[in-house]
Amino acid sequence: MEAAAKAKAAAGETPESTVVANAGETPEESKPEKGKGYVKAAASKKLKHSKEYIKVASLVDKNKKYALGEALEMLAKLQRAKFDETVELHINTHEKGVSGAVTLPHGTGKETKVVIANISEDAKGVEDLIKAIEAGKMDFDVLVATPDSMPKLARVARVLGPRGLMPNPKNGTVTTKPDEVAKKFAGGQINFKTEAKFPLMHLAVGKVSFGDKKLADNIKTAITAIKTKNIKSITLKSTMSPGLRLETASL
Repeated sequence: MEAAAKAKAAAGETPESTVVANAGETPEESKPEKGKGYVKAAASKKLKHSKEYIKVASLVDKNKKYALGEALEMLAKLQRAKFDETVELHINTHEKGVSGAVTLPHGTGKETKVVIANISEDAKGVEDLIKAIEAGKMDFDVLVATPDSMPKLARVARVLGPRGLMPNPKNGTVTTKPDEVAKKFAGGQINFKTEAKFPLMHLAVGKVSFGDKKLADNIKTAITAIKTKNIKSITLKSTMSPGLRLETASL
């Protein structure tokens, strides 16, 4: 997966087409220095940008909020990578705990692997999956589980949880119809959720190659699902580009 540069207002990839496998087919930060009775903060490292990045960043008005159409046109001008960059939304919400699911009309442009844990149909497969996870082998992007499989998966909750891979009834990944749910992910469904400690959300909404119309469709669909009343600010960017602040009224 491509790593998206995270910033406070500027965060996954999420699926378009899905490869479904049963469970058995599993496919630094600087630390502060401690002193006597106090903690001394480590010296922060300044992020150095290339001359090329600085050049394209100079095209962006940092004080301006762009209408969606204008932002997408500008985003195309900021491209400098040789690969098809992922287009991302980085959203500040008013509160933590905003979550849900949405099906993007044009998907995200990325194939995502979904593994199904169904203990009633494949108990050995579920056990093999758990052992693989314990060994650090997680060759999947989404894990869908049946309710009766959850007690077994509790063994690896501490591994899956921080990675956002633990099945959860709230996002539909705990279900009595796992095959049906997997097909929804194949149709472009993505989950969205604020970070655990901060009211920040990061969404992949397509590829630069989609073009302005498809990207606009995906972005508007995502914002409708998240609801503008929950949104404080939005930044649009691609993998290697600087961020563009969006005007929510245009959405």
